[in-house]
Amino acid sequence: MPAYWLELSVTSSPEAVEAVTEVISRFTQGGVAIEEPYELLDDGQEHEPVPGAPVTCRVWIPDDADAGDTQARIENGLSMLRMIDASAVGSLQVTRVAEEDWANAWKEHYQPLKLGRRVVIRPSWREYQPESDEIVIDLDPGMAFGTGLHPTTRNCVVFLEEAIQPGARVLDVGCGSGILSLAALKLGAASALALDVSAVAVEATRENARINGLAERVDARLATLEGATGEPYLPLLPGIETLGAEIGTYDLVLANIIARVIAQLAPSLLRATRPGGALIASGIIQDRRDEALQALIAAGLKDIREVVEGDWVTLIGRRADG
Repeated sequence: MPAYWLELSVTSSPEAVEAVTEVISRFTQGGVAIEEPYELLDDGQEHEPVPGAPVTCRVWIPDDADAGDTQARIENGLSMLRMIDASAVGSLQVTRVAEEDWANAWKEHYQPLKLGRRVVIRPSWREYQPESDEIVIDLDPGMAFGTGLHPTTRNCVVFLEEAIQPGARVLDVGCGSGILSLAALKLGAASALALDVSAVAVEATRENARINGLAERVDARLATLEGATGEPYLPLLPGIETLGAEIGTYDLVLANIIARVIAQLAPSLLRATRPGGALIASGIIQDRRDEALQALIAAGLKDIREVVEGDWVTLIGRRADG
């Protein structure tokens, strides 16, 4: 692991978040952290987002020989977004941080967070006394996306609490920190196959599964599914598997990614959902809702419902029987 990292951050309007994260993701392996301003309530037991407030997108890259080129490519992509709306995307901020300093500095602002009716995310360094019906997930997201603060994650958990069945097999595509896989298991699922194209995310999922005593029930892989054409949906780095029908079917499929990727993976996502099983798709910005929705319908998703929070849409449906 490198001794130093470059922290790249940019502030954007909520409407521009998906575009900004897509630009950053093209040139980095780690997940993009999306930090929405929020206010803590009830002595830190609850939180409330600040509607319409600017959002910070943050990523960390190794401070090595390729760092300058990566930074320049990201800045070039962001400048194109500014040509569309100069007020929506701020300037790229770069900070050099020692690995041990980064690992601790961000923890100050991360508090226990209740998602849905029962699921509580407890940072592994915080104390929390759960209510009798709550389940607690100890989480250290490391450098992977998935702290529970983003509406996409919260609303996935809301639907997850509704859809999970005891003994279910779960597929988590774009697992990030593993937060959704762990929630599914603690809610009664038997096993989870967790996929991500980021080695950092896969390692974070494995470590968080270990922390929660679930390591034997989580299979975390550096992998993705086939795109709609049978080819990878993006240029993949060496070592990333592209999985097809050989993975079988699952009672519940989770895809908290972005609208464009959900649309491209829709046939594979439905193929991996057993007949009658549920699929939850999130990370969908309101302006791209129809793109993802129509692709999922075309692939065979039925009985679709949605929840909207701010500019973000989360969908749930089922694969038709037979």
